[in-house]
Amino acid sequence: MILLKTTHGDIKIELEYEKTPETAANFENYVREGFYDGLIFHRVISNFMVQGGGFEPGMKPRKPGKPIQNEADKGLSNMAGTVAMARTMDPHSATAQFFINVENNGFLDHTGKTADGWGYTAFGRVVEGMDVVNDIRFAKTSMQDGHQDVPAEDIIIEKAEVVDEDQGGSS
Repeated sequence: MILLKTTHGDIKIELEYEKTPETAANFENYVREGFYDGLIFHRVISNFMVQGGGFEPGMKPRKPGKPIQNEADKGLSNMAGTVAMARTMDPHSATAQFFINVENNGFLDHTGKTADGWGYTAFGRVVEGMDVVNDIRFAKTSMQDGHQDVPAEDIIIEKAEVVDEDQGGSS
């Protein structure tokens, strides 16, 4: 279980290791390394998703590790409350950026092993804190440093940690 402590409240995410082992492990490794600490939700589209994992306040990029293989053909559907990897046009380019679907976005699912069909790997789901996600999704946004849909006020992931679901503490 992953806990994201944000300036808007806590979000608990359950990872899907069985279907998307590489993607879930990749996300957990970034959490364990402290990579997400201090980053912002930098792209918010109220009828689509909230995205984070790439920028510090002021849209200063944080350098991620190597890309991972797309596992969207084995993953969950991109339904409301699922967490998925962001990527470029290259289907195997996901690194650290992730998004939380706030609507059912099945059009992001895998349809075939083609450039247009790979889809986006949903690798977990919000199990607590969807109210926080819904609060974030309606944040006022603006254009910042050439980026659209950036929250006007920083929404910061203060700390991301792996928590032991049995005891509720850090592991």
